[in-house]
Amino acid sequence: MLTEQDLIAEILSESKTIAVVGLSSKASRPSHGVAAYMQASGYRIIPVNPREAGATILGEICYPDLLQAAAHHQIDIVDCFRNAVDIPPIVEQAIAIRAPYLWMQSGIVNQEAAQRARQAGIKVVMDRCIKIEHGYRS
Repeated sequence: MLTEQDLIAEILSESKTIAVVGLSSKASRPSHGVAAYMQASGYRIIPVNPREAGATILGEICYPDLLQAAAHHQIDIVDCFRNAVDIPPIVEQAIAIRAPYLWMQSGIVNQEAAQRARQAGIKVVMDRCIKIEHGYRS
């Protein structure tokens, strides 16, 4: 069994493309800052936000959901900037697109959704900031 730190190291080293669910076009929002940092660190960012669908965020077209994003891109990490109660349908889409990793940002914990994802073979990190974790390893 992987420790959480081993899992985080695996995710960051094995992944190239991050679908950021809830990515905002507003530079002041945490989702934007984290995504910009990860993009500057060499990851491809795929914005997913129904309110911003069709817009360009960080130079990438925004999709309304993971299913449409995955029709155009291979997604490695589903990075969630949504409230914990909003995670279950995201998990169902992550399962449908066969995403290998689900990441819930700091403050986001949904044990039932995480268990559902794990049962489908998705490796899960909860309540951690991907930017901070990446920074520890850089």
